[in-house]
Formats: sequence, C-alpha cells, structure tokens
Amino acid sequence: MNKSDSERVAGDYRARGYVAAKTVDQADEIVINTCSIRKSAEDRARSLVNNLAKKFKQMADKPKIILTGCMIHHGEEKLLTMLPYVDEILPIAEVGFNSAAVRRDKRHAWIPISSGCNSFCTYCIVPLSRGREISRPQKDILDEVKDLVKRGYSEITLVGQNVNSYGLEKVGIGLRKLLMRQNLTLPSNVSQYKRIKGKPPFVQLLEKICQYKQIAKLRFMSSNPWDFSDALIDCIARHPQIDRFIHLPVQSGSNRTLSRMNRGYTWQDYLQVVNQLRQKIPGVTLGTDIIVGFPGETERDFAATVALAKKVKWQVAFVARYSPRPGTASYRLYPDNVAAVVKKQRWQILENLINQPHLVHRPKVIK
Repeated sequence: MNKSDSERVAGDYRARGYVAAKTVDQADEIVINTCSIRKSAEDRARSLVNNLAKKFKQMADKPKIILTGCMIHHGEEKLLTMLPYVDEILPIAEVGFNSAAVRRDKRHAWIPISSGCNSFCTYCIVPLSRGREISRPQKDILDEVKDLVKRGYSEITLVGQNVNSYGLEKVGIGLRKLLMRQNLTLPSNVSQYKRIKGKPPFVQLLEKICQYKQIAKLRFMSSNPWDFSDALIDCIARHPQIDRFIHLPVQSGSNRTLSRMNRGYTWQDYLQVVNQLRQKIPGVTLGTDIIVGFPGETERDFAATVALAKKVKWQVAFVARYSPRPGTASYRLYPDNVAAVVKKQRWQILENLINQPHLVHRPKVIK
C-alpha cells in the first residue's frame, strides 16, 4: 500500500510540473512516506528526518521536508512537535486519484481498490492513520486496468487493508461474517444489501479484470480470513490468471489471543479456509503474518501458534514481535507484559520453523 501511495504522490507532483531529483542534494522538496505498523518503523522515519535536517543545516536554501503516510495518526500538531524539522504534513487522502501514478515498473502495477479499515484489530493503528474503510468505485478501477493493459502491463496487484471486504464497508460486520461462513450470496431483500446483488463485490471485480486476457498474473493483498468466502475461492479456482500464492494473515494460533486481538475468527475457522483453498485450487501456496508476544500471550498460547504452523505449513511468514502503538485498543487495555527476550525467542522459533525449514538444529557445544 505504501509503495502504491508513493507512486500516487509522485504522480501528483508530476501533474504540478515537478520532475524527480536525481539525488537528495538536488531536491527542492523531499517527501517521506511513513509506516506505523511498528514503533521501529516510526523510529527509522524520525531518524531520517533528523539526519536530513543535519545534512542541510548550513544551507541557506534548504529543501522542504514533507511527511505523509501512516504517522499522520499522531495528528499534525503533535507531529510537528515530535519532528520540528518537518515543514509540512501531507495526509495521503488529499492526494487522491486525479493524476496518473508514476510507475517505475513497466510490467507490473499496484492498484489500490480501497483505503482505511473497519476491522479494528486491537493492535492495529490503520483505522486511526488511514480512517474508516472506503472502496474506490469499480468503474474507476476498471478504467485504470484498461489503461494499463493498453500500455502493455501484464501483471497487476490489487491492494487494500482488507481487499476481500471491498464494497462492503456499509454492511454490518456481524452479518458479513455470518454470510461468509454459511456460503451464502448477498441477498437483495435485506436492506443493507439493496445495492449489492449476487456475488461479493470483490469477486465481481476480480471476474471483470480477468476478462482482460493480456493480464497474465493478477494478485491481491491483504485478506482477512473471515471474509474469504467460498465464492472467492471458486473464483480463484476458475481463473488461472489469479496468482496461486495467497497471503492470508493469521496473527496467532491461539483462540484466546485471537479474541483479544479482535480478529473475528478462530484457528479452526482459519484452518477450514486453508483446507478449502487446497481442495479447490491445485498448487496453491500460502503465506501469513504472525505476531508473537502479544500482551498476555502464554507459553500455551504460543504453543498453539506453533501447532497451527505445523498443520498449515505456510510457504512464508512475516513474523513480528508485538510493538505497542499508542492510540490502539491493545495499548489502552493490555499491559505489554511479555519480556523482549521471550518475544525474540518465540520469533526465532517461528522463523526457523516456517522461513528456514532447511536448518538443521544441533545441540549447543559447551566449551
């Protein structure tokens, strides 16, 4: 999502007559697109701003430093206090889609289909940094796809905080979960669904994009397991253009931890989706996200995650050590009571199990 946003920012600048500087020393304006998923990401952004300020300290005509991205959740007043060398705050929502994105890759394109998120996982800052979920109009997305095809693009990745909830932001989450789990299509006689007929909107979007046979590979990220409907699985199975690698974040294998995270599913629900994917889509491979050391995570909770990893056998996992984010529900409700050394140990265990399965574990030799 951040890469896609940076392309849009570059497009907005180009539309206003700017050209990209070859080096930072030649720039009139420097835009820093920030991430807030973990504290370490924000620390790197702060360090970059401070280093730039030192670099240009003696210059009479200093470049303007502009901050955008997820750190906006702090609010402009607090950000300018935290980072006094920043000259301007640019909310990404103000960039919009009026100008064509500047894409360095001439074969593959990122296309944002929604912004924000309505899931409100307790550890996540996204609803604060990017706001509530808003889906782009389907016509705008398809027009962008059509233009990319004309320009010779053959690979597309649809991006959003939860792509498979595309078009459903005005539908109650409880009813959505019930419909997805019972394998029902969206009924037109229920008031919330009057403007949504038949298959989930994301499935409808995928099917229309797949009509462009010039697109050899269609990917999407990221997905919430409880929104991964049978209709979506069937759509992937029918269209070989859709990538057979599915990134499906689980976050934990412990139902107690999943509940405290407000993820909306159990590990049994997750495993059911995995089994359906493997039954209906030959050759499917799976990736995931996992957080270790979430507040209150016990040895038993972590053991449940390890057990699920052995069942699912993900091809890759992005394993993160829990980082408290001010403003989130978990920061407010749960003390960060898992020691850093324990988080690191649990991270290493999953790294070895999932991402480095070739490692041979030998007992340590005491000299």
